[in-house]
Amino acid sequence: MLTDVSRSLLAATALLLALPLAGQAQTVALDIAATPIERFVPSGAARIGALEFRGGLVLSAASGDFGGWSGLVIDPDGAGILAVSDRGTWLAGRIDSEGDRPTGIAEARLAPMRAAGGGTLAGQRRGDVESLARVKGGLVVGIERVQEIWRFDGDDPLKATGRRLLADADIARRGSNEGPEALLAPPSGAPAALIVIAEESPDDPATLPGFLFGPLDKPVATGRFAIERIDEFAATDAALSDDGMVYLLERRYDMLRGPAMRIRRFPLSEIAPGARIRGEVLAEANRSAAIDNMEAIALHRNAAGELIITLLSDDNFSPLQRSLLLRFAVMQ
Repeated sequence: MLTDVSRSLLAATALLLALPLAGQAQTVALDIAATPIERFVPSGAARIGALEFRGGLVLSAASGDFGGWSGLVIDPDGAGILAVSDRGTWLAGRIDSEGDRPTGIAEARLAPMRAAGGGTLAGQRRGDVESLARVKGGLVVGIERVQEIWRFDGDDPLKATGRRLLADADIARRGSNEGPEALLAPPSGAPAALIVIAEESPDDPATLPGFLFGPLDKPVATGRFAIERIDEFAATDAALSDDGMVYLLERRYDMLRGPAMRIRRFPLSEIAPGARIRGEVLAEANRSAAIDNMEAIALHRNAAGELIITLLSDDNFSPLQRSLLLRFAVMQ
């Protein structure tokens, strides 16, 4: 029979177990369940615009901190992945595949993003991490609401301590939910060491604003550019391919039309102070397709040399949404 003291201890233990991982300083192993997505569109057609669907997964895990994936990088072999969530957590793991078709996530680890001075980003009210990019010696992340860029040095970001790299006044003018949704860090440092693309503009509904910064050690603003906004889509992430092309992931949601996603492409060389870029629409999908709130994009080459796009969705930690991993090959 439980005593009052025992009941109190059990209640306290349950409360501790229920605390979000982001408030703790530990890394945990994670079992991720993966359900295959057999068809991207109801017809079963593989081709969508210039892309070919290679496979997808619905992901879930028994953790209240699994979800909210908003930024992604992938190893050159297409297997090792690192994602960030808008709850200030890292997800590291390996995509198991048959050819280009993903079959599961192995060796998954979840960890809070640690902040300089102790504690976590979430504990400093900087948990809304929306973008991620590799730089020499580490990684950079974009944090919405506070509108900051942080850097994490070292080989293992799950053990790294982040530091604020920049907090630009012009980016800070964005609305709290219109911040650094996409980050690019060109290896050459040109046209800038860091390129930031905001979700949308509070001043001009016809553009997606871009910001240039350099050098990487002490970045300062070096110019602005704009991407034409089409049909109310907002930027959610971007990735740079090895042939110098920028792949922009966009999302639209309204109650009438439901969710939609789009991928555009344009040369990195078009980015320059004062530039206005339209780019090429590669593919667009609406709610009839196997999509959700698609927020993260990464690129790699397969054994045949094809460029493979990997996407992750942000489920907003909602039981009405899903964490999806989708893969496409660029066919033209």
